[in-house]
Amino acid sequence: MHKQSALLEEQLRQDEALVLKNNRFGMLIFQISWIFVFLCMIVVNWQLRFSRNWKPEGTQEVNFWTGLLATAILCLSTYLVWRSIQAIRQDQLSAFLPQWLGAIGLALLFVGVMFYESWTIAQPETQYAQVFRLMTGFHMVHALVISVYMLLVYRNSRRGDYTADHYWAVEAGAKLWYFVLVAWLLFYVVIYWV
Repeated sequence: MHKQSALLEEQLRQDEALVLKNNRFGMLIFQISWIFVFLCMIVVNWQLRFSRNWKPEGTQEVNFWTGLLATAILCLSTYLVWRSIQAIRQDQLSAFLPQWLGAIGLALLFVGVMFYESWTIAQPETQYAQVFRLMTGFHMVHALVISVYMLLVYRNSRRGDYTADHYWAVEAGAKLWYFVLVAWLLFYVVIYWV
């Protein structure tokens, strides 16, 4: 009877490991496919830059400092997410909760800053403004949706749903947020630097 119970426990551990491996692989495929969507927007941006109507005389440009502020906020938020993951892996829920909540707050601040930046770009009929709004709007929607997911993770973590042995939902939220950072850094370089 004891041997059968040990075999059952081992099978359960193997099944859980396989599910986690599949979840991680699925997340990787999702992130790679979405990076291609963001890269396509960058290609569209570059392609339209060579048209006559890209930036007519008098077009208001994006504010470099606002973009830098948004990037700094996003980097700090991502750092808090990384620290949160370290805390949950060590089963330190009391350290996880405030850092995760801080990351969410900064994420929402990032969305607010980008909304403001998008709103202040004048002449919505220009290709320049339209492409800027498309790129930042698409990114803001992703950041907002992932922030909502992170809020759900926060709520569940307050109930004690995650431990050092069981935290896939937290890891998934972190990976999604890392994706937001990578996508934004690509956009930031194209929009504010190039």
